[in-house]
Amino acid sequence: MGFYYYDYTYFLFMLPALLLSVFAQFKVSSTFRKYSQVSTRRGITGREAAFQVLRFGGVPDVQVQRISGNLTDHFNPKTKIIALSDPVCDVNSVAAVGVAAHEAGHAIQHQEGYMPIRLRSALVPITNIGSQLAVPIILIGLLLPVQYDFVVLIGILLYSLMVIFQLVTLPVEFNASARALRALKEGELLQPEELQGAKKVLQAAAMTYLAATFSAILSLLRLLLIVSSRRGNSRD
Repeated sequence: MGFYYYDYTYFLFMLPALLLSVFAQFKVSSTFRKYSQVSTRRGITGREAAFQVLRFGGVPDVQVQRISGNLTDHFNPKTKIIALSDPVCDVNSVAAVGVAAHEAGHAIQHQEGYMPIRLRSALVPITNIGSQLAVPIILIGLLLPVQYDFVVLIGILLYSLMVIFQLVTLPVEFNASARALRALKEGELLQPEELQGAKKVLQAAAMTYLAATFSAILSLLRLLLIVSSRRGNSRD
């Protein structure tokens, strides 16, 4: 089967994931760039949209701050701060409003105790450990005789935690976008055609999470195939 990084399974499993990831990144960049050039009729900025969505969701104690970078937007539940990037925070565009509203959607999820986001938060510590140890343990196990395959299996178990984290992330992100679009619509922050633009921006962003999950699942399947083939070869 060959070394972990250099065998035909890498191309069989990882090439499709790589292509999807590249396409997802291209899609989110091009879509955001397109709708960054479309101003809202109400002249609302990303910062203002975030506050409006927070108010709509009944979240009174979250701050909105600018952060450097491009599409580095996020919500920190510990500090209760929505960090909006330079192209989003104080910019009047359909793209900026969509992204800012999405991050406010995460704040509403935490306020309401949305179960998937609570589960994802609980998985963060063990997922961080798994992300650091999984691949080194797997590589060490593959260098050992086959009777020590339990070492590889430990690494695969740790890697599986990352796959579970990616799977849990999907409903969290989809729900945050749904909350954002509903607030933008019911609050009449965007016109119908502007709302469609914001929806396209958020759909493009969702593709990056789908690509990451797809890649993680294929990597896990590849690892299982390598172990299975290794055991089969040892019996020949």
